[in-house]
Amino acid sequence: MGMKFYTIAIALVLLLASAAEFSGAAMYDVTKYGGKADGSTDLSQALLAAWKEACADPAASSVLIPAGTYALGQTTIQGPCKAPTNLIVQGTLKAPIDTSSCKPDAGWVAFQNINQFTLSGNGVFDGQGTTLWGKKCAQSSYCADLPINLRFSFLTNSMVRDVTSKDSKQFHVNVLGCKHLVFNHFTVSAPANSLNTDGIHIRRSSSINITNTHIKTGDDCISIGDDSEQISINDVTCEPGHGISISSLGKYPNEAPVVKGSHPNKHHERNQSENMVGFPSGLRHRPAF
Repeated sequence: MGMKFYTIAIALVLLLASAAEFSGAAMYDVTKYGGKADGSTDLSQALLAAWKEACADPAASSVLIPAGTYALGQTTIQGPCKAPTNLIVQGTLKAPIDTSSCKPDAGWVAFQNINQFTLSGNGVFDGQGTTLWGKKCAQSSYCADLPINLRFSFLTNSMVRDVTSKDSKQFHVNVLGCKHLVFNHFTVSAPANSLNTDGIHIRRSSSINITNTHIKTGDDCISIGDDSEQISINDVTCEPGHGISISSLGKYPNEAPVVKGSHPNKHHERNQSENMVGFPSGLRHRPAF
C-alpha cells in the first residue's frame, strides 16, 4: 500500500512541476534582460532579473535561456515564488575556471526554497573542472573550496529533466532538505579520472525519484546520506562510476539514519548481471570511519 501511495505522489509531482511549461505560461527570455550568448559575458545578472519577474508572476511562468554558449558566475536562484516556475535551459552554461572568488559550499548554481519548480530544456551545465581535479585539494576527500555544479535545497514538488551536468569541479548534484523531487532523463557526464565527483548526493530529503538517468563520473553515481527516506532509483545507467552508496554515515554527531523505504530498482551495472551496465562496485555501504 505504501508503494502505491508513493507512486501516486510521484505522478502528482510530475503533473504539478510541468504546469509552468505547458499552460501557456509567460516567458521571460534572459536575452531581453541583457544576457549575451558570447561565451564571456556573465549571465548572472540577466538571469536573476528574469527570475525575479517570473517568480513574482501570480500565474505560472518560465525563464528561458536560449541556445548558445553563456558564461555564468556563481548564482543562487531562490523562492518562494507566487506560482509554478520553470527554468528552460537550451544553451550551454560555462562555470568560471578560476574559483578564487567562489563562496565555499555555495555551489556554482543553487536553487533553494522553491515549490513547483521545473528545470528542463536539453541544456548543459559545464563546470569546466578538468583543470582542477586532484590538484587544488586532497584527492581522496570532499573539498568545500570547489563548487558543486547544481545544488537543490529545500525544493518541494519539483522536477529536473532533460538537462546535463558536465565536468563538475566537485559533486555534480547535491540534494538537501527536498521533498517530492524527480530527476527524469537527467545526464551526468565526466570521465573516470574525475575525482570526488559524485553524480547525485542526497541528504535529509524524502520522496526523491531518479529515473531514466545516465551517469558517467569518477566517483559514486548516486550517494545517499543521513536522514533520507523514500529514495526511488529506476532505470539508471552508471558507466563509468562506483555505483550506488549509502555513504559517510557517522561523520557527524547525532545524525539521523537512512530510514526504510529507499529502494534502488533496476539500475544497470557492467559485468554484474544481464540487467546491469557500469557499476563496478554495485550497491554498497560506505561508513565515514
